[in-house]
Amino acid sequence: MDPLIPAFIAVMLAGLTDRPPVLVALLADRFGVSRTMAGAFVAHAVGYGIAAGAGALVAPQLPADARTLLLALALMAVGGSTLFAARLRDRLDGWRLPGPIVAALGVGMLALGDRSQFLVFALSARTPAPILAATGATLAATAVAFVAATLGERGWSRLPFTILRPIIGALLLGTSAATALTALRLA
Repeated sequence: MDPLIPAFIAVMLAGLTDRPPVLVALLADRFGVSRTMAGAFVAHAVGYGIAAGAGALVAPQLPADARTLLLALALMAVGGSTLFAARLRDRLDGWRLPGPIVAALGVGMLALGDRSQFLVFALSARTPAPILAATGATLAATAVAFVAATLGERGWSRLPFTILRPIIGALLLGTSAATALTALRLA
């Protein structure tokens, strides 16, 4: 299975309801779109690269059905968590570093081990080309971050997330169920 498109779609959907775009929108208001995007891109590329590498390392240890079930679990985690609103605990107001560094560190800390990275890990475990999963996820996360940076904090918060969250959650949870049935050989 070529993971580029599935990673792109899943991370795009999950990213709309995740915390990193909220932080990117906030930081873009403070530092500007280009500086914030530079840091966000680096954070996403490194994070998804690590997740894909870890998935490639685990893949030989798991049978094919277990890798498919791992993907179903990742989709379930992503789908379930999209149902809840993304809130920031820290606006990084006290950080006195340059904009790209604040964005890279802030987005990197929020994204470290998050649901989208778990999804890339699971997708990478199912494919001989994990770099494609990392690439698709990085492109999707960067696209969502760009929209958030362009809209800014006020514009991003006005998007209809109360409508989007249940729709995205249902899509991802439905895909998770279908994937689990395939892994268990019930479908």
